[in-house]
Amino acid sequence: MSKHSPTSPPKNESPRNRSFGLQIGHLHRLWRASITSVVQPLDMTESRWTAMVHLSKLGEGCSPRALANELAIEMPSLTRTLNQLQEHGLIERRQHPSDKRSQCLWFTPKGRDRLTELNHYIHAVREAFYQGVTDEELEAVSDTLTRMENNAKRWLTHVDNEEDQP
Repeated sequence: MSKHSPTSPPKNESPRNRSFGLQIGHLHRLWRASITSVVQPLDMTESRWTAMVHLSKLGEGCSPRALANELAIEMPSLTRTLNQLQEHGLIERRQHPSDKRSQCLWFTPKGRDRLTELNHYIHAVREAFYQGVTDEELEAVSDTLTRMENNAKRWLTHVDNEEDQP
């Protein structure tokens, strides 16, 4: 009997019986751990670099609440991280132009420089992970994961709607 890890199922197992969730989760943990390891010289923890990358993705001027939603974390955890980023001079909070009760998040010049450095390290990790994988394979995986994500969202919406029924 051949040995396999929980993330590499036997070749004869039907693809529909494989636990892609476990495999994707394991790869995600390896991805984040690898990036966290290589960005240590920048004094960036996982929570800091992920907040910066996602702020960049959402766009400067977004609200802390939008960033928390993007990161799928609670506001107290994000507030702690934002305080650290602000103390390091990487971001600033500005009052929302039309809602004085709200804040918007912006990179400082130092923060933009740090983001450029982060992206360099992230690119290096990405290239290491993609070794031996063709562009066509990456495209197929991306398309498949997008379809699975959309299916999951539809399924969750359906389940949530059923729970609302009397």
